[in-house]
Amino acid sequence: MTSSSTTTATPGIPPVLAEVVRSGFVEGHHRGSLVILAADGSVELAVGDVSAPVFPRSSNKPMQAAALLRAGLDLSGERLALASASHSGESFHLDLVRKMLSEHGLSESDLQTPPDLPLDAVEAEAYLASGKVRERVTMNCSGKHAAMIAACKANGWDTATYLDPAHPLQRLVLECVELASGEKVTAVGTDGCGAPLMALSLTGLARAFRYFVRAEPGSAERRVADAMRAHPEYVAGTRRPDTWLMTAVPGVLSKMGAEAVQAVALPDGRALAFKIDDGAGRALGPVLARALSLLGVEGDVVARIGDAPLLGGPVRVGEIRATF
Repeated sequence: MTSSSTTTATPGIPPVLAEVVRSGFVEGHHRGSLVILAADGSVELAVGDVSAPVFPRSSNKPMQAAALLRAGLDLSGERLALASASHSGESFHLDLVRKMLSEHGLSESDLQTPPDLPLDAVEAEAYLASGKVRERVTMNCSGKHAAMIAACKANGWDTATYLDPAHPLQRLVLECVELASGEKVTAVGTDGCGAPLMALSLTGLARAFRYFVRAEPGSAERRVADAMRAHPEYVAGTRRPDTWLMTAVPGVLSKMGAEAVQAVALPDGRALAFKIDDGAGRALGPVLARALSLLGVEGDVVARIGDAPLLGGPVRVGEIRATF
């Protein structure tokens, strides 16, 4: 890309980012908005309305983790990556969550995550086959929650109300979100895990990820980015695009969120963020792969992320593909 551009749709209706093609017939569309930033932080490409607020969902987790460090919590390496994670519920994820709780004198009963199955379908099937039931620790945000409670305990803050937006920890999260994004949070909701959720524009979200990769070494934001990039398997899981991308492309920072939100930053400061309007996760890979290619990121990992086949019985008869 050599110049900035903007693509808009009918007012109030997001443009099509991906189409569903079966047997050569377009049977559906996924609409949304996407922004790509140049290395200097300017908008290089805008598809749809990238200034309207959205809930970034778990793409906000790096900012939440930075707040934990700013609160004085001593976290690094795999533990800091897991505090930033939407983990798959693989055994090494659950083992480390339990270890983190134990290290801070906490137990699984202290978690206020809703009981859930592992996020990864393969892990969920194995979990159920073993006769286990939904637990708080298997919910994909349990690493973040364990670290949040630990930060409260370290500061003498109330641990029973750590999810209250007025809690000192959550006020600090809000400050970190606004600092990194360069904009004011326009709405506060409740995420699926029960934690406060701060709304940003897609442009603000992309700028937040750019802020993390360009932050000074040793800063809270850079420590989070470095931990996530060094231990991507703890950020997501062995069968997840965030892990594949951060493993294959040196220096990239990547984090998905529920309802088909994605944010990525390259080490030179280029960044992207998008949201599929209907929340369809099946469109996330093709849209991400296309956006990465526009940033000049190529190779097997992009092809792997972008591959979204449609089957007719055991035979591939179509695909979901990006349209921009």
